[in-house]
Amino acid sequence: MFDIIIKGGQVIDGSGAPPVRADVGTKDGQIEAVGIFNGEAARTIDAAGFIVAPGFIDMHSHSDFPLLVNPRAESKIRQGVTTEVIGNCGSSAAPVTKERLDLIKGQTDLESLELEWDWLTMKEYLARLKKQGIALNVVPLIGHGTIRAAVMGFDDRAPTEAELTAMKGLVVQAMQEGARGLSTGLIYAPSFYANTEELIELSKAVAECGGIYSSHIRGEGKTLLDAVTEAIKVGHKAGIPVQISHHKATGRENWGKVRQSLEMIDRARDAGLDVTADQYPYIAASNSLSDSLPGWMHVGGKEKLLARLRDPAVRKRLRQEMAKSAGYWENIKIAYCKINKDYEGMSVQELADLGGSDPLEAVFELLIKEEATVSIVHFAMSEGDVRTVMQHPAVMIGSDGSALATSGVLYRGKPHPRNYGTFPRVLGKYVRKEKILPLAEAVRKMTSTPAEKLGLKDRGRIAEGLWADITVFEPQIICDRATYTDPHRYPDGIEYVLVNGTVVIERGEHTGRLAGRVLAHN
Repeated sequence: MFDIIIKGGQVIDGSGAPPVRADVGTKDGQIEAVGIFNGEAARTIDAAGFIVAPGFIDMHSHSDFPLLVNPRAESKIRQGVTTEVIGNCGSSAAPVTKERLDLIKGQTDLESLELEWDWLTMKEYLARLKKQGIALNVVPLIGHGTIRAAVMGFDDRAPTEAELTAMKGLVVQAMQEGARGLSTGLIYAPSFYANTEELIELSKAVAECGGIYSSHIRGEGKTLLDAVTEAIKVGHKAGIPVQISHHKATGRENWGKVRQSLEMIDRARDAGLDVTADQYPYIAASNSLSDSLPGWMHVGGKEKLLARLRDPAVRKRLRQEMAKSAGYWENIKIAYCKINKDYEGMSVQELADLGGSDPLEAVFELLIKEEATVSIVHFAMSEGDVRTVMQHPAVMIGSDGSALATSGVLYRGKPHPRNYGTFPRVLGKYVRKEKILPLAEAVRKMTSTPAEKLGLKDRGRIAEGLWADITVFEPQIICDRATYTDPHRYPDGIEYVLVNGTVVIERGEHTGRLAGRVLAHN
């Protein structure tokens, strides 16, 4: 007697093998049988004409706070995602310290999210997730920037021996409490104040606990190759698996460099180092407008940044350091403003023209008005590079987005469409239409490969004895519907999603069930 039989579908097991006609039976949250078999079930799902695949694993997400706001994880679970890796780009919700909590909270937008911060440790943060429930599984990473801010604030210097010891202590504690690795955001404050030796020392502590090193590397434009070299060096010196986040080359003058960077990854892998990468299938990036300011502007945190922006002498220096080529600001769109909602969707150049100023003046004034809380979408990559990176066998899929929704406080602005469309976009645009990847290979990149990297031995494939994280989709229909101008749109073609054997998406609609788990290390 099964709980559920998914009958008559084409099963892609996640290994890279082609689809086969098979039924899948689940019992007590796990996959009990795969093949052509007879059996009774409390429920039978007719999957004729559909692909039955392992639930997708979002290798790179930023849902640390959104999952506390809306545990239904709407924009991710509706993509077929059953597991998210949070705490990326050096920023995690934990661990923090009492001494620096207000400073760290000041860098977030908790007020507009209507979220109360009532935790310090990774254990406390994960306990809150478990208590309220979540629709999908969560794999937590430790943010290097969060660790550094908790111990050193936003100081541009190397740590003292005592400070490095304190950071290591927080890392080890968080690993023991469930984190599966350390992430860096080496173009963001305060991560970018760290030198390579600091990263190696912290990564050694992670390696001793069996974790991985996941890095938003130190530049994806003119410094791309040097940045990849640094990530590989950390892996070698610390003896730790390396994950290069959202691999790409930004800026027209750097397009094509991904061929060299992928060759560097291959050489490191041939030498025995576990180096992999992830990617989102778009030509635009997204971050904060304040990240366009040089590193010295961020010293001391947001309040000091805003004070500097009001200083005419500082603005003069910024003008000298931030000179951009013609057309640069036309490619930066405002995704979210806390106050001036009319600006959302406009380019920085359009905002400057509206106010009769130049783009830099518009940037300075907007950051002051919005208290530095401005999100942007930046068109900077080439479609050719997206295809090149996607075809590499060591590259997985990661949205670099958050679990948003089409209602409530998470329904705001014009965010990057990757929050809603990443996985269906790969399957619809790049597999079905452009044939960049075979379907089974794309599914492998979304399932067994990230599971293996994360040490999730009981997930990522359709096989007996594994947890029943399953996505059922229509291969001729699946596609993303979110666009840059209309991003809050769920995809088409995702029919059923099971998380730990529970149906969370049924005929494309959310059942409201919170069946996810925290997949803690050890």
